[in-house]
Amino acid sequence: MRNYPNRRAVMAGAGAFGVLAGRSASAKTYGPGVTDSEIKLGTTSPYSGPASAYGVYGHAQTAYFQMINEQGGINGRKINLISLDNGYSPPKALEQTRKLVEEDNVLAIAGFLGTAPNTSVQKYLNGKKVPNLFLTSGADRFNDPKTYPWIVPLYPTYVGQGEIYARFILTRHPDAKIGVLYINDDLGKDFLLGLKKGLGDRAKTMIVREVSNELTDPSVDSQIIDLKGSGADALVQFTTSKFAAQGIRKAYDLGWRPKVHILASVASAIGGTLIPAGVERSKGVITARWEKHPTDPTTVGDPDVVEYLAFAKKYMPNLNIEDNTAVPGYINSVMISRVLRACGDELTRENVLKQATSLKDAVAPMLLPGITLTNTPDDYLAFHAMQLAQFDGAKFVALGDVIRLDAARKA
Repeated sequence: MRNYPNRRAVMAGAGAFGVLAGRSASAKTYGPGVTDSEIKLGTTSPYSGPASAYGVYGHAQTAYFQMINEQGGINGRKINLISLDNGYSPPKALEQTRKLVEEDNVLAIAGFLGTAPNTSVQKYLNGKKVPNLFLTSGADRFNDPKTYPWIVPLYPTYVGQGEIYARFILTRHPDAKIGVLYINDDLGKDFLLGLKKGLGDRAKTMIVREVSNELTDPSVDSQIIDLKGSGADALVQFTTSKFAAQGIRKAYDLGWRPKVHILASVASAIGGTLIPAGVERSKGVITARWEKHPTDPTTVGDPDVVEYLAFAKKYMPNLNIEDNTAVPGYINSVMISRVLRACGDELTRENVLKQATSLKDAVAPMLLPGITLTNTPDDYLAFHAMQLAQFDGAKFVALGDVIRLDAARKA
């Protein structure tokens, strides 16, 4: 393997979750970065900078492919995954992605985490006709196959989540006075849009205050003081883990006990948010989920969880297992492996895109029962259901059954 300065590189291949696809008897067809023995992929991750806590997602990708490599590769080929630091900086993400495409000649980008960095590479990758496979962001802008056919998301939509939170508030707390903290980017704005859509005509009266924060802000203490002062009795935080933890802590320390406290799914990790905020302060917070949590006592014997824990112990020994940020990186890698396996010997960018946008009730490890992945070339939205859950001081407890996103939007 080549030595890449400031890079994390791993050779890897397909694993036990791949959908079997026999090799074609016809001639092999290869795109960039593919040989009889190798498939080269690239990605970036925030290993440094203000969102470095999310770097664990990138570590999960490289660890997963390292594991699969030891199992023999995908259809006899190893995966050379080159993972670069993007610092969660859009300009740096674009610069590093250009290197991967133009210098390293990768077949595809193994979709990375983050709305802002993925936005920065969207036009570039689409113009180069390089698949961005299963990126982790729920921003609606990434589900646009007509304009950006090479950009393939794999994450529940933020707008859809916001609508589900709204319906919960309307059902359980119809007289709530809502204060909203949102991060001032596409992530926060999409969540807020969904909340307002779900509240409908009542949004203007029920939302009594909206305040935003920037990723570079040192804290959100002043915003929480502002929201408490507005008379809000419901607190909704559509921001990242660091600020969500600060918000929980500050509200509690101010003596503010909202009757409903909602966290965006991206900031609901027990290890990444609730433990830093304090589990006593975090009791009662509500979020949406679609993944199993590896330390949930109710799933301790679940085969997916057992396998994930074994993977983490061997390949990510320094992982805080409470930090669920690694789980979507794991799922991302599983699904990319399936796509590559399904391509057989036709390893072109066009066929990779075709396989990635033809999912039909795919069952991925670590997803909650009843949640499968389906997309089409005309609609890349793969997640169509999720579940609301509430933190009881030790774990998240389901609030009802799995909710269909499509049904929530029509209701």
